[in-house]
Amino acid sequence: MFLRANPIVRITASSARARHSSLNTENQNLQFCESQFRVYAVPRIPIIEDLTEGPIPLGSNILVEYDPASQWYNTSVTIAAGWIKSGGVASYNAYDHSPESVRLQLKRLGLDAERLEREEKLRIWDWYTIQLGKKSQEKYAMPSLKVADLSIDYSRRVIVSTRSSDHLRVMDDALVLLRFNDERSFIDFWRTRLVPTTGPNSNSTALPSVPKGVYPEYICRTFEVAADGIIDFKLEEEGKATRDLIRIRSMRNVHFDREWHELKIGANFEVTLEK
Repeated sequence: MFLRANPIVRITASSARARHSSLNTENQNLQFCESQFRVYAVPRIPIIEDLTEGPIPLGSNILVEYDPASQWYNTSVTIAAGWIKSGGVASYNAYDHSPESVRLQLKRLGLDAERLEREEKLRIWDWYTIQLGKKSQEKYAMPSLKVADLSIDYSRRVIVSTRSSDHLRVMDDALVLLRFNDERSFIDFWRTRLVPTTGPNSNSTALPSVPKGVYPEYICRTFEVAADGIIDFKLEEEGKATRDLIRIRSMRNVHFDREWHELKIGANFEVTLEK
């Protein structure tokens, strides 16, 4: 876990403890951060921040583009679980999977999903049930998939509920809404509702995702313009073997590893970087 300040100042917790015993000349900067910036602890983003040289700034909008056959779904749940385990609050937006399937996977990863939901440390937003023509029984669910109906409700419920500095919003496939809206309306919704929930005026970090090769490429390009970082997931075939891969294609404000890295899938479907 890191210590994060606002404006963005982060140092490792271990470094802070090591220096805490001698706060004279060596620690004047740390004291300045504490007195001037309100330093507080914030979890890290598993897997992704393993590939950056420093922490990803608060309020970042990190776009994930994935092959449908890739390990994005298992990775997305792994990221949410790791964030929660390190003290954060996660909102998991389930478009392609039922809330129950998300809870089951979180349980495999060692979390008591129901308890975390009662404590408001986990919020599973149900965008899935309404696609089946049914009314969701979930606490967090949208009444419609039409952006004209969602606009006000999204601002009132989602934006207001995700303003804290320890909040991570994961979306397993945000482009599902394109099936229920024209392209222009959806793009406007993305740019005026999703993107404003991140940025310099927000401490909430978002991981929206879009599948590759399913929708017109220009739509993904439009979203890339507003993204602070772009992550790629793919399944690579080499003869009879296959490899699950991840890379950071771009990232603002932090240096990163540009190479493709292989992912390891555990027996409980936990995803880690292959060493």
